[in-house]
Order: sequence, then structure tokens, then C-alpha cells
Amino acid sequence: MGLVLLAVIWLITLISTYFFVAKSWFPHGASVAAPWIDHQFTLTLVIMGVVFIAAQMALGWLAWKYRDHPGAKPVEYSHGNVKLEAIWTTLTAILFVGLNLMGSHVWASERFEPAKPDSVKVEATGAQFAWFFRYPGKDGTYAATSAKNISAEEQNPLGMNMDDPDAKDDVVSGVMYLPVNREVDLTLKSQDVIHSLFIPNMRFKQDAVPGLAIHMHFTPVETGDFEVTCAELCGLGHYKMHGMLKVVTQDEFDKWLASKEAEKQ
Repeated sequence: MGLVLLAVIWLITLISTYFFVAKSWFPHGASVAAPWIDHQFTLTLVIMGVVFIAAQMALGWLAWKYRDHPGAKPVEYSHGNVKLEAIWTTLTAILFVGLNLMGSHVWASERFEPAKPDSVKVEATGAQFAWFFRYPGKDGTYAATSAKNISAEEQNPLGMNMDDPDAKDDVVSGVMYLPVNREVDLTLKSQDVIHSLFIPNMRFKQDAVPGLAIHMHFTPVETGDFEVTCAELCGLGHYKMHGMLKVVTQDEFDKWLASKEAEKQ
């Protein structure tokens, strides 16, 4: 029976390891931070995989070694080994803290460091169940907003104060347009509940919290269409809260923004 248990444990371990290795965890990366994040994920997966396999192999071997069989000697009862427990607790702490420190640079660079002066300003607002993206226009300043001004009939989903001079060139779109190879200064907001802006190809994910304006930045490095989703369960319509990011050339972005501003005239 011990040999059967060893074989089952080892077989399950090897099969599950194969599926982890064979699986493609992320879609194609298209941002500056993507290689760093992918490397950190792969490193963590490899290290944890080695620990997992070693532990399961040892478990299978111990199940066979200490199986019940004729002539088996009783195992001496142990209250534990303080030295051994201190060693593996220390190693676990070093591994945990070390991996966090290795990944902290990329995390902090997109959240705590300010965006570049020439970055593209975009405001992303989550509302049940859609994303709205606002651009401040040539003046670089967003118009004031208020929940009292929100109106679908007047095409004012963000509740902008239309008497505010800054509202004249603000552009609101259901699709996020960005120029390639330029940093994006993104401000995240929510009108109702907690949402989470998730752009898998950009390796970007951040919660949008009601009452907060959360600033982050990232840099797309490839043109194309990329899916935008909500990664936080936000209600019955959560499944349909999809959007689209279109990364285009600087010239195409300027023409699109100009056409949107012209429509407001």
C-alpha cells in the first residue's frame, strides 16, 4: 500500500507540474513594464515549483519508508526540532521578503514615482457597468465634475460642469486611445462601487475606489487593439464591463483627439 501511495503522490505531482509549465499564463506583453513583471512571475513560479516538487517527493518517499509492513520497527515519537523549524522559517522569510524586494521597483515605478512632464493625461472612470475615458484637451486641465450633473440624456456620463471653461475641450470616450511609446498619466476614479481597471497586455491592474483619484502611469510599446476589463466583482452586470484600448501612432492619436474636439464645437 505504501508503494501505491508513493506512486499516486508522485504521479499527481508530476502531472500538475506539467500543466503549470505548459500553460501560457499571460497574453503578449505590450508595455515597458511587461518584461519585468513576466520575469518576476516566472522566477516566483520556478522557485515555488522546486519547493513544491521537493516537498511532494519527500511526502511520497516518507509514505513508503514508514509504511506498515511485517517486521517494521516502531518510529520514535518526536516533539519537534526547534533548530530545524527555525531554519525553514528563516529560509521562508528570506525567500518571501527577497521576492517582494525584487518586484518592488516595478511596482513603485508605476505608482509612487511621478509621471513624466510630457506624458499623456487620461482619466478612467468606472461606472456600473462601463468604462469612460476622459482627456483634458489642449489646456491640460479637467473640468470639475459632480454626481448631480450625471445625465445620459445630455450625454454627460461623468457629470461635468458644462459652465466650467475647462469643459469646452474635455473629450470623453468609451474607447481609450493612446499614442505608442509615450507614457500615460492615468487617473482612476469610480462613480459607485469598487472597480478594477485591468489591461492584461499592458500588465496593468489597479482598483478604482469611490471618492479617490488614484494616479498611475505606464507606457505602451506596441500599436494594436487591447482588451480592457473590470477585475473586481462589481454587480450583476460585471461580466459585460468590457472596454477597448487602441494604441496608435502619435499622428493618428492627434487626429483622433482633434476630431473629437471638433465634434464639440
